[in-house]
Amino acid sequence: TFKDHIQPVWSVAFHDTGDFILTSSMDHSVKLLDLNALKQRYTFRGHVDSVNKVNFQPFSNIFASASADKTVSLWDIKSGLCVQTFYGHLNAVNDVQFSLKGDSIASCDADGVLKVWDVRMVRERNQLDCGPYSANKCSFDKSSTIIAVASDDGIIKLYNEAVNKIENMLKGHEDAVQDVKFDYNSKMIVSCGSDSTFRVWPVSYTHLRAHETPEHLVCRLLLEKKK
Repeated sequence: TFKDHIQPVWSVAFHDTGDFILTSSMDHSVKLLDLNALKQRYTFRGHVDSVNKVNFQPFSNIFASASADKTVSLWDIKSGLCVQTFYGHLNAVNDVQFSLKGDSIASCDADGVLKVWDVRMVRERNQLDCGPYSANKCSFDKSSTIIAVASDDGIIKLYNEAVNKIENMLKGHEDAVQDVKFDYNSKMIVSCGSDSTFRVWPVSYTHLRAHETPEHLVCRLLLEKKK
């Protein structure tokens, strides 16, 4: 048991090697824990409000943090320094996720705004307003083209960055959706909500056509299979 933070801890993340863990807290800090030595290695300070989420860039020593101070920052665990800060959110940032290649970041905030950032060019690439309800979590699919957004209105929005629009909305939760994830092969989406449920959505749901219900989708796929 580690008791290094002095306020609630909101997020944890493993490094790809399995040797390190990041933790983020309401105490405005991020801590790096060495699992081999079983001790804290470093405390990252710079945010001026709660750090709500941390995530490592795939196969890298860089990690991203999302904060209630309305910023997303990149940090280097070797130097202990903040290497870049992205500004643009107008409310607390709830989540930050890397694409599989690590060249893009998605972040979402309490206003329901999703932003996509280009890590290499260090700029905002796209924005989608999913508001007015809070966007609680986001997740890239394997292609890094589709981003699922879990919203306080009980709906999961599927945003296609290639065309810069919502491709579909998954409805079923009866209260706020708190988290959403694609499986590694992007064949399924799993979500959980304040309605005390978690739901598994076949990836086919992402191919719903305009005004098409899940029941219509099943019929269409069966007909297409027979052809």
